[in-house]
Amino acid sequence: MRVRRFSLVSVLLAVAGCAGPSIAAPPPDTPVRQPGGVVVESVLPVAARHALDQTLDRYLRHRPGRAALAVYDRTTGTRYAFRERTPFMLASVAKVDILLAFLLSKRGQLSDYERNLTSRMIRDSDNDCAGELYMTIGGRDGFAEVLRRLGVEHTSPGPELYWGTTLSRPSDQVKVLERLTDPEGPLPAHDRRYALKLMSSVQPSQAWGVSAAGGEVALKNGWLPADAHGGLWTVNSVGRLDVRGHELLIAVLSERSPTMKTGIATVERLAQLAVDSLTRSEEIASATEVF
Repeated sequence: MRVRRFSLVSVLLAVAGCAGPSIAAPPPDTPVRQPGGVVVESVLPVAARHALDQTLDRYLRHRPGRAALAVYDRTTGTRYAFRERTPFMLASVAKVDILLAFLLSKRGQLSDYERNLTSRMIRDSDNDCAGELYMTIGGRDGFAEVLRRLGVEHTSPGPELYWGTTLSRPSDQVKVLERLTDPEGPLPAHDRRYALKLMSSVQPSQAWGVSAAGGEVALKNGWLPADAHGGLWTVNSVGRLDVRGHELLIAVLSERSPTMKTGIATVERLAQLAVDSLTRSEEIASATEVF
């Protein structure tokens, strides 16, 4: 499975609750827009949401452990979340959050040393580099402050030596991806390009996960035999996909798989099922319910 690089797509982040005139149902694959071209966020229509819920439920019924996911389709403004009430341990997916917090703290060009740290943290999933950057942003307290400021409300950072035990929900990780890649977000363009460059060039052995849904992808995965779960595996994957004309931000989190391979299979299949549903034009054509 190959991870390809792709350029930023200039799509404005949806603005929830925008005032404006009523909007007729758009043609397939056309986002709902207010005057001025701003995409209006929407939830998946009830029938489509229930169908996808049932599809994912049927698959997980025969899988060990538990899993949840969230997706935001920037192209249509559609959001979907599944089974995410209880948080999950992030493992190395927390490195994306750390990267965002670190880039925000710099507000300028990175030194060669800092580029080396961030590159190794994302591309190689180097834990020592992540630990050093975690301390640089202020450890648990500094990390928590950044997340609160960004509206990432359901994530609890882990202690200084155990940042991988950070607990979060899939929707929060989608928010992190939004803040990291949004042209109207908190990061300047050169930082957004840099983050996507790193996530588009992870080591081939670490390119599994949401990439199974196809298209062009920038991702980061996390995997950990968790002591808190008796050594059972936490396996997570988050990323930005360009699939069939849709720009998607997706987070799939799982825990308590007997092996890493089992967890990867679960995460990949969930990503495939969700992305396939969200990119069917006939299912999103009526997505006009304001989120």
